[in-house]
Amino acid sequence: MRIFFSILAFSSFWGSAKGADYEVEKAHSNVKFEVAHLVISTVSGRFTDFTGKLDFNEKAELVGVTGEVNAASINTDNEKRDKHLRSEDFFYSQKFPQLVFKSEAFRLKPGKKAKVKGSLTMRGVTRPVIFDLNFKGTAQDPWGGEKAAIAATTTIKRKDFGLKWNESLETGGVLVGDEVKIILDIQANKIEQKKG
Repeated sequence: MRIFFSILAFSSFWGSAKGADYEVEKAHSNVKFEVAHLVISTVSGRFTDFTGKLDFNEKAELVGVTGEVNAASINTDNEKRDKHLRSEDFFYSQKFPQLVFKSEAFRLKPGKKAKVKGSLTMRGVTRPVIFDLNFKGTAQDPWGGEKAAIAATTTIKRKDFGLKWNESLETGGVLVGDEVKIILDIQANKIEQKKG
């Protein structure tokens, strides 16, 4: 989300001993969402402009995630719909240009999963959220760069963040669902080694 997941920079400051920070690499990362449409189908989309960081301690445990997303970068492959989503009816990106996520403190080893609590700010409203987070691990690319990767999902209610626009259907139900699934696939580059 400039995400969330910046939605979306990712930075955090937990633990008595600091490890490395990893900066999110947009070329190998995705910030996506899914929402019900016409009750019977699903519309998916993504944000194309986001930044972030993953924070580690000296034991190579992931201990923090933060991110910032440019709301105006929403893309559902339909320009008319995207224009509406940027408007006051939804994200109101002109007034609230960023979606921001900051996790609470946690510790997660490579290959492990956890429910990670944090706060999500959208349209000027901040609410607690819980992500199901999978710390996939770290690796070295052929050029010597160190990478880290996570995958995370959560489901929010858009009305909780002031995104209330909708239309009733003659057959019952509403045009746009309230629940929105957020899907993050993040790869990050090691940017520095911190001491103490």
